[in-house]
Amino acid sequence: MSHTTDTPLLPNFLAGRWQTGHGRGSTLLDPVLGTPLVRVDNTGLDLAEGFAFARDQGGNALRAMSYGQRAAMLGEVVKVLQANRDAYYDIATRNCGTVKNDSAVDIDGGIFTLGYYARQGEALGDATCLLDGDRIRMGKDPVFQTQHVLLPTRGVALFINAFNFPSWGLWEKAAPALLSGVPVIVKPATATAWLTQRMVEDVVKAGVLPNGALSVVCGSSAGLMDQLQPFDVVSFTGSAETARLIRSHPAVAGASVRCNIEADSLNSALLDPAATDGSEAFNLLVKEVVREMTVKSGQKCTAIRRIFVPRALYAATAAAMSTRLARTTVGNPRNESVRMGALVSREQHDGVLAGIAHLKTEAEVLHDGAAVGLVDADAAVAACVAPVLLGSQDPVKAKVLHEVEVFGPVATLMPYDSEEQAFELIRRGEGSLVASVYSEDPAFIARAAAELADSHGRVHAISPDVAASQTGHGNVMPMSLHGGPGRAGGGEELGGLRALGFYHRRSAVQASSAALDALARTGVAFKP
Repeated sequence: MSHTTDTPLLPNFLAGRWQTGHGRGSTLLDPVLGTPLVRVDNTGLDLAEGFAFARDQGGNALRAMSYGQRAAMLGEVVKVLQANRDAYYDIATRNCGTVKNDSAVDIDGGIFTLGYYARQGEALGDATCLLDGDRIRMGKDPVFQTQHVLLPTRGVALFINAFNFPSWGLWEKAAPALLSGVPVIVKPATATAWLTQRMVEDVVKAGVLPNGALSVVCGSSAGLMDQLQPFDVVSFTGSAETARLIRSHPAVAGASVRCNIEADSLNSALLDPAATDGSEAFNLLVKEVVREMTVKSGQKCTAIRRIFVPRALYAATAAAMSTRLARTTVGNPRNESVRMGALVSREQHDGVLAGIAHLKTEAEVLHDGAAVGLVDADAAVAACVAPVLLGSQDPVKAKVLHEVEVFGPVATLMPYDSEEQAFELIRRGEGSLVASVYSEDPAFIARAAAELADSHGRVHAISPDVAASQTGHGNVMPMSLHGGPGRAGGGEELGGLRALGFYHRRSAVQASSAALDALARTGVAFKP
């Protein structure tokens, strides 16, 4: 669709003021109706001025505050966002094509994460630095010792975010950054930038943050990486291809700008070999996989992509999942009967269909929801893809299934012949964000965790005793680590106060006991 110049142009907030780009920009569309919503553009913005303003004005103001004061500031941001939730849900429906429950995962999930860090930061009190570990003697005489400390980096945090979580993707990064005392510049993915821009606009207009502490640049990412300096940090969520470009940029490769990456992830679900058809573990796996395939239309970095079950249960699992998936109505999220909305764009729609075709070179179709049709949506216009369950009875020989992630409501069922083989097949994902284990046997869960933890950022074990309280395979909770090795990007986010480490610099202060006593009076023990 061509750009519509009479569509409202969203302003950027940079260098402490609202600014609109001077180009035609990109038009954001309703992914169900195909209608234009708003435009974004940053053509002509002075990026160097914006980054300098954030470092100098925003950074100095934030570092002048204690952790407790910054935590209280996050609490005020929470109040602003809660007061505007209805507007955010409306934007999510129109720009993201999500049903209300899926919008909540993004919007309320982001607000919850902010509130969590506000509470965690409150416990740090009046401190302005973090004491990392105990003092260590430098010699026989205890008068001269070393104390490791953590201090906020004197730079800016640049977030280049993905399209699937325009709210949570901002706040799960911004909460620990702002609590640390580091100003934030966010570049949301263009397709769903409206929600991010509106949230930043509400917070800025409420005046609860120092000017320069939070900025938003919508549209092209061209030139943003060029503004980074040695004490800045950059966090990216998106494709492995773009991640490689970021890692090779001179700011990262030459100036040692600290970089956090979350990329592709072929997350797995594993059923205990002792499970039986209809057992509690079996039913828990079926329910969780179907939920992960359909929440956010499968557009979650943590969604289950590969399902491993004992060979004897392959057919039963396929039948049980297909029965559940058949109940999923797909279409216009404004219709109350719809349980799964759209992908974020027709581009994503086409990419998912191409990805399914690629996976089908090694797998058969076990369930295709497309046969049911869409509710209140035109299949020629809407970016809707119904859930597709694939299957391969020879996963050992498969290659594509362990290498290609299709970012939509798609998963592949595969049987295994031994516990050891199951672990080996899961590790062929070459590093993932999360693996979930379904078992009634604590000993098996412990073995699985020991086998899989080194290749996964998180191991989520679901047993009957935690069925009602477990938080979900794909739900990223702020108290647990989010990230993963290898293909998943090698990054780490959240994990409680561990997240503050990315925004701090560690230094060893070697001094007299008296001097270290004086330093300690400005700090607090860092106990993540």
